[in-house]
Amino acid sequence: MHTVKHLKGSSSQPLPKKPSGIRSYMPAMLLASLLGTYLDLYLIGKGMYHFPIRPFSAIFSINILFTLAVLPIFIIPLLKIMQRLKGWLKGMFVLSVSLAMAALEKMAEDMGMFVHAEDWHHLYTFVGYSLFIGLISAFHRWINRKKEE
Repeated sequence: MHTVKHLKGSSSQPLPKKPSGIRSYMPAMLLASLLGTYLDLYLIGKGMYHFPIRPFSAIFSINILFTLAVLPIFIIPLLKIMQRLKGWLKGMFVLSVSLAMAALEKMAEDMGMFVHAEDWHHLYTFVGYSLFIGLISAFHRWINRKKEE
């Protein structure tokens, strides 16, 4: 007569599934939005730049459309691409995106959407976005590693 053996722990509840889709990016999106908002508030307060054209300009000194919508949404494809890259390619991608942000910033200035102080250098934008993207990427990897455990 054969006896049926129960698998060890089979009566326990299944492990929670790893967040998938956009939910796995939510913490990074939130951090990007918060960090972007506070950096803008700080730099605008220091007189480094301002946004002459922005939503709710009577209420907010920052461009909330950028910090609350564009930046967090931009983070999703950026992180998806970075997850597929390895080693120096990941670093080159971050540097390329940061360079593109500095160029886009210059274009926004030319269109009157953004005004910098006289002593502003677009190198600040390049370095700032490199650090910003690196931090958000490291946070995303860390938070999703924690959820897998």
